[in-house]
Amino acid sequence: MKKRYPSAVLLTAALMLAPSVQAGNAVDELLARYQAEGAQTTDAVRGEHLWKTPQGERSCQTCHGKDLTRPGSHQRTGKAIKPMAPSVNPERLMQTRKIEKWFLRNCKWTFGRECSAQEKADILVFLKKQ
Repeated sequence: MKKRYPSAVLLTAALMLAPSVQAGNAVDELLARYQAEGAQTTDAVRGEHLWKTPQGERSCQTCHGKDLTRPGSHQRTGKAIKPMAPSVNPERLMQTRKIEKWFLRNCKWTFGRECSAQEKADILVFLKKQ
């Protein structure tokens, strides 16, 4: 006999899967854009190195923390930062516009300049694996 699931159960399951599909689409769209802008093969190890290596006074993990599944705290303001890991924060990496906004702001804050297409691609593949 076939099992029948109430439509509410199916809708809930679909909604739970939707963020990961959307996140993949945003990441894939940006990676394609960065490649068109000159990024070569992406490398999560390179992205992790960029994330962890201090660029003068700070690194990305200065505010976001070493464990990306935990909340961070802005170095200057002390404002709480939600976890970066999409595995625990499904809001991360879902919207291309938000990702680009934060790359612009945080690269200038951390590196003192805008990140290159290659740097953004590498950081993005690193974050996607968290």
